[in-house]
Amino acid sequence: MNIDKDVEWVGGSSESNVPEDTQQGDLEVINTEVLLSGSSSDEANDGKRRKTIRAIHRAYENDAALGKAQALKHVQGDYASQYRLLRDYVLEVQARNPDTTVKIDVESEANPTVETRTFRRIYVCIGALKRGFAAGRRDFLGLDGAFVKGPYLGQVLSVVALDGNNGIYPLAYVVVESETLNSWTWFLSNLGDDLGLGTNSNFTFMSDRQKGLLPAIATLFPCAEHRYCLRHIHDNMKKNWRGKVFKDLLWECATTSNVQHFHQAMEKLKKLNNDAYEWLKQIPPQSLARSHFTGREHCDALTNNLCEAFNSKIEDGHDAPIINCIEFIREYIMKKIVKVDKEIQKVVGPLTPTATTILDKIKSKAEQSTKLHVKKVGINRNSVQTWCGCYLKTWGGMTKMWESHNHLCIHVTGYQAGKRCILLRPKKKRSISIVEKEDFVRGNTASRAHRSVTCTKCNNVGHNAKTCKGQRPIIGGGGGQSQVKGKGKGKATT
Repeated sequence: MNIDKDVEWVGGSSESNVPEDTQQGDLEVINTEVLLSGSSSDEANDGKRRKTIRAIHRAYENDAALGKAQALKHVQGDYASQYRLLRDYVLEVQARNPDTTVKIDVESEANPTVETRTFRRIYVCIGALKRGFAAGRRDFLGLDGAFVKGPYLGQVLSVVALDGNNGIYPLAYVVVESETLNSWTWFLSNLGDDLGLGTNSNFTFMSDRQKGLLPAIATLFPCAEHRYCLRHIHDNMKKNWRGKVFKDLLWECATTSNVQHFHQAMEKLKKLNNDAYEWLKQIPPQSLARSHFTGREHCDALTNNLCEAFNSKIEDGHDAPIINCIEFIREYIMKKIVKVDKEIQKVVGPLTPTATTILDKIKSKAEQSTKLHVKKVGINRNSVQTWCGCYLKTWGGMTKMWESHNHLCIHVTGYQAGKRCILLRPKKKRSISIVEKEDFVRGNTASRAHRSVTCTKCNNVGHNAKTCKGQRPIIGGGGGQSQVKGKGKGKATT
């Protein structure tokens, strides 16, 4: 940089401050010192001085940015040249990681004789992750995306599962041109092939309702349950309705564990603001509230935090060239699995640390409980609907919060003041048919309807020998015939 051409000398004398043997690099610093040492009384000179200093700073910033770019290119490699090495990298990854799936999609070329193709997207699913997911299979998957930085823009889409300790378990990731219906369909189709998912799979997906994702899941997995991240729903809600009261009502609607309480919370929102109620009503309750979850996924999560946590860990690789970006994600997952494995080796007992902590809390609450409150709310043909005092489960339908891995009813655990908690079906009077009430003869046996019972001990009418309380016997009563068979129990004397 030639400082003499960019900077105009303003104020002060340069002859007394610049030695004769000063080089060009030293001159740049001295120029700034000379500018700062000038007189500040003249306002015109002050304005020129500030303008000159800004010009010097911009020159240094441009040189620093250029130097940083050249250093990164030397360390990471060129963005464009790495696409030519991508196929070799894929073959090496598959050779070092058995059963690994890597697929590259390219743009269509009008001329088939052209040897090169334009990169479009890449899909990666490590074989060890597939085997681990099949072994611990929890039917809950989070989907999310993040932007790729650099000269070639795009997005990193990822799918993250839950491990046995409620930690993140990355499964697969792709680098695509953008979030569209076509890119999500391509990603989920490859994921379904690797995990063995079909149209009748009962998986549960959690997402932020990204563009093109909803129709892709509905087409590929029509039987799957699809939840929406509650935090993103609240962000959309804040565009029109702000305040803590709206946030609390939204969370109340989502965290209720039965349908009755869900409708009560919705009515509260309706009384507060009818427009907010109508807006929230458009979201399917099975994608929003715990009261409408099927319970088959054994997870009651309402936010997509597992994907957000994964994206925050791989953010540093988003501005790297394509191979470095993919390799950064693979290395993070490898280190994550090793770290989890070391923690597992320290565990004593059959459960994971998180499960042990949850169970200990449940036992502690159960030991403090002294009375079980059961409220009968109705009887139907198929089941008895009885709510426990904590209102967490419907006894007779599929369990809601009971099957959740992190919230069990303290009464269901079987600990109730040191005794097992038993909930029995309430007694129900059997309906007697009209035929049973009729007095008729079946074959040679007469019906006993409207006939009095005679005791074989005391010959009194109105009770039998089992319920006899030792009444005074009646001589010559109707029980004379039975006295012969009663082993002398009913003998009477005058």
